[in-house]
Amino acid sequence: MLREVVEAHKLIRSAAGEPHSSNLQRDSSHEKSKSSIFNFSAELFDSINQKLAVMATRYWVASLPVGQGTSASSLWSRLQESISKQSFDTPLYRFNIPNLRVGTLDSLLSLSDDLSKANSFIEGVSHKIRRQIEELERVSGVVSSSLTVDGVPVDSYLTRFVWDEAKYPTMSPLKETVDGIHVQIARIEDDLKVRVAEYGNVRSQLNTISRKQAGSLAVRDLSNMVKPQDIITTEHLTTLLAVVPSYSQKDWLSSYETLTTFVVPRSSKKLHEDNEYALFTVTLFSRDADNFRTKARERSFQIRDFEYNSETQESRKQELEKLMQDQESLRNSLLQWCYTSYGEVFSSWMHFCAVRVFSESILRYGLPPSFLSVVLAPSLKSEKKVRSILEGLCTSSNSTYWKGEDEVGMGGFGGDSDAHPYVSFTVNLV
Repeated sequence: MLREVVEAHKLIRSAAGEPHSSNLQRDSSHEKSKSSIFNFSAELFDSINQKLAVMATRYWVASLPVGQGTSASSLWSRLQESISKQSFDTPLYRFNIPNLRVGTLDSLLSLSDDLSKANSFIEGVSHKIRRQIEELERVSGVVSSSLTVDGVPVDSYLTRFVWDEAKYPTMSPLKETVDGIHVQIARIEDDLKVRVAEYGNVRSQLNTISRKQAGSLAVRDLSNMVKPQDIITTEHLTTLLAVVPSYSQKDWLSSYETLTTFVVPRSSKKLHEDNEYALFTVTLFSRDADNFRTKARERSFQIRDFEYNSETQESRKQELEKLMQDQESLRNSLLQWCYTSYGEVFSSWMHFCAVRVFSESILRYGLPPSFLSVVLAPSLKSEKKVRSILEGLCTSSNSTYWKGEDEVGMGGFGGDSDAHPYVSFTVNLV
């Protein structure tokens, strides 16, 4: 992989006309060869882009002004050449935006005020759904797969973006498009909250049951440990369940018969034991039960309230099975919904980004619309170099204004903290 990148880099540098000791003479034959090699290297550059961007999770969406006497295509070629020579490990793509309806300057200014806040909201919902997918996949033991938009991986959807005219007519006012996206995302977020709450409620009930079954004998459910033959219930006799600390078992066996007067001798039997406690039965006269509880508590023996009922036991078992089935069903349903909804949110987000680039470029560079919009994925170590390349390609008179006194600008319409002489904002996929 690295060898391919380096070779491509050398080839593109050569195609760009970088001088070599053996190639100082430039003739028409060389120019023709240079053009041919550059066309080939551009195709190779796109191929390398795909490999470099596999792990990218953070992208820049930017636009550069197209100066008078030039074209977007020639500016694109210059940008490709500069990136390949100075930052060849930075994936670069065209971000194709159609001619949208501009509207009035006031409408663009009003829209610009809301774009950054709206982007934060949409990005937040996207990340919420993604985190929910990761959690559900982990709990379900599902092997994580790349998220998609209509079968297309999300990173490819961004880098190969195509405007959906059927869903977002280009002749619609920009504010109408943005408002429609915001309403759609808000509806999906509300639906997510409802579905997650429903799934969480079932999980909470199961966790409560699980804690009762997994805790110590002092708190856990005893129904699975007590059999019908362990309990004696008659008109005059009753059986109590005593939870005795492990270190006090001998004390219990030597003293339970004398705690009160009406205890049946030799009636205590150990049913279960864990690391902390042992569970014993004791049979006595019903009228003496309350007095026995009091005396037992004084000796640090806990009498658990328990009433064996076969119907109740069966009902609890059925309830547990139903909750487990409901949890599985809701989890699978929520996961499938998240897959679908993430694709919808991401698609809407990318259309929102297109509107954002378009409107901010108009406000930045003026009318008629004349700019090149691109997507880049620079590494942290390459960011400064890529910024310098983009700034160097800004030939518009706006560039001087945006660099400003002491390099302090207006911060950009997109709300990015750094001011640049071009439109730029970041898209974080995770």
